[in-house]
Amino acid sequence: MNNAKLKAIVRHAGEVPRDQSTCGWRDRLISHEDSAVSAWAHAVDIDGSREHYHKRSTELYYVLEGEGVVLLDGEEHPIRKGSIIHIPPGVVHGAKGRMRVLVVGIPDIAQDDLYFPDEEPRK
Repeated sequence: MNNAKLKAIVRHAGEVPRDQSTCGWRDRLISHEDSAVSAWAHAVDIDGSREHYHKRSTELYYVLEGEGVVLLDGEEHPIRKGSIIHIPPGVVHGAKGRMRVLVVGIPDIAQDDLYFPDEEPRK
């Protein structure tokens, strides 16, 4: 395997870009700007989040601090420090409560892969 083009990355929360997302304020630890990376990892401060889904991407949530409820296709699941949640493509998800979560997206979640069920036309 030729790793000559790959570069190791070390970053620290508080020393990376921070912005607001659908789920809360995020520290963009590894993101789409890192072209050699096919996933992203953000530390996200969730204080409630709008329900949404992705058609192509899987997300993994690992709760670092706090507790609350994650909604997966309308079903509530209690979560706390140490919980991990696997969210496959197509699963509508959101969260209630205050927590800090490491969110990993595979592959990198693009803006054109973010959907809100409350904005879709009714059939």
